[in-house]
Formats: sequence, structure tokens, C-alpha cells
Amino acid sequence: MKKINHSELVRNIDGSIYHIHLHPGELAETILLVGDPGRAQLVANFFDEIELHRQNREIVTFTGSYKGKRISVMSTGMGPDNIEIVINEIDALFNIDIENLKPKEQLTSLNLIRIGTSGALQEDIPVVDSFLVSAAAIGLDGLAYFYHKGPETINMEMTKSFITQMNSDPYLPRPYGIEASPELLEKLGFGWRQGITLTAPGFYAPQGRELRLAVLDKTFIPKASQFEWNGFRVSNFEMETSALYVISSMLGHRALTVCDIIANRVNSQFNPHYKDSMKHLIVEMLDRIALKL
Repeated sequence: MKKINHSELVRNIDGSIYHIHLHPGELAETILLVGDPGRAQLVANFFDEIELHRQNREIVTFTGSYKGKRISVMSTGMGPDNIEIVINEIDALFNIDIENLKPKEQLTSLNLIRIGTSGALQEDIPVVDSFLVSAAAIGLDGLAYFYHKGPETINMEMTKSFITQMNSDPYLPRPYGIEASPELLEKLGFGWRQGITLTAPGFYAPQGRELRLAVLDKTFIPKASQFEWNGFRVSNFEMETSALYVISSMLGHRALTVCDIIANRVNSQFNPHYKDSMKHLIVEMLDRIALKL
């Protein structure tokens, strides 16, 4: 196997992986991913016991147990670039011989479950106690195409169909479609609304918002809202899921996102009390993990 260069798998002086500051064995094989560092603490508050707490920059990690199940929770920060870093470094902890800088022969497949907030793109999706599972995601960031395995990992049929319907400005990155883990979708996503999530590389213009800078293509969101594939509509906007799904799929991990819908971009509704519903979502997901995984 090819030896990995020290400058490619960067470690800190204590031997921990550079950004996440963790060593092998400090993460569980089921990991909840949240954007907000404060939400990592919120999830950990429900653990029965905590064995590890570590923080570096916006990445906060807890490992503990819930109803007998060992679970970790990590904050990733916002955006596909942040989650790309975190997933690669999580994988390195499990699947690279850190001392010899070589991939292991026996690989570990992880459960990577994102719990986030999101804005709905369909008028009939409510914003109070409204949870949505990303059965698939469409990345607007172009991340998949930087990887050799990217084009063969994505769902090319969904990708081509979206590109054809959108007929986007050539200056915008090429989209890619990618599905959730079928196993996690079945075990953890039951009973919740499901849809296709648009993952944007930013909060303002990439999601159609204008402050002092105008959006290049004002028709993008209305057109995207009309897209359907395999019985699913484009349902919501956020900034991490497509990156989570494509990196996880290439590395052989199972990934799923469930979001608390706190706003509706079509009818301009917003739930100011979404932190209560987020607690409900966290406890429900922890219970499902303890029962099903």
C-alpha cells in the first residue's frame, strides 16, 4: 500500500490528527455531526456518561454512552469545506495506521448522522416540530469533482436530470446528486418526511439571499424547487449534506441527515422557538440509534 506523506496526514505534536485533535480509539463507530459547537454540548447533555470532551477551533467532540450504546458527537462548523475536513480526519482515525502512515487492510465502516437546521423550499412543509430526512442531496459546491472517485460515486442519473432542468449559468459550479445510506434511511429515517436537500456553499447568494450583493441567477431557487427525482421533491436548503454523503460513500461509511425545519423560504415563516424542537429531535434520534444500531 502507498505510504501517506506527513504533509498529507498532518498531526499535532501530541500525535493527534491536526484539526479534530483526536487519537485512535477516542471516537465511537456511531457519530452524530452538528454544525454548532453549542449543539454538541446539548447532545452530550443527554448522554448517560461522558468519557471524552475535546475542543479545537469550532470542532467540539464528546464521546459517551446513551442507553448502553457508545456514541460520539462532533461539531463540524458550517459549510461543505468544514465537513470535508472532519469526515476525512474521522476516517483516518479508524482506517489509517497512524504510526506507519498506511491505510489499514481491515477497514471500519462508520455511522455518520448529521442533525441540523434547515429552511424548507416547499410551501406545505411546516416550521414547527417539523423534521425532514435527506433521502438524497444535490451539491451546489462542486466538491465531488475534486476526487478521483467522485464522478463514479454520485448518482449520475439524478445529476444529469437536475443539470438539464436547471440549465444554470455556466459560471456556477457543476452540481452533483448523491443518495443517503439506504440502511440508515430505513433504520433511522422512518416516520419522518423525506426529500432531496440542496447543499449550498454559502448562506447568502448561494441560497438566493441578497443584502448589498445581487444574486447572479434569480431563477435558480424557483427552478430547483420544481425538481423531482425517484418520487422525492427538492425539499430544503442547507450547507453540509451533499459533502457528508459523497465523502462518506467514497470512504465506505454510512451517512444520513435529518434536519429540524425552522424556516420556510416560500411563505417566509420562521420558528423562533426551534431550540425546543431541536431537543425533541436529538432525543428521538438518540433513542432510535440505541434501539436500531
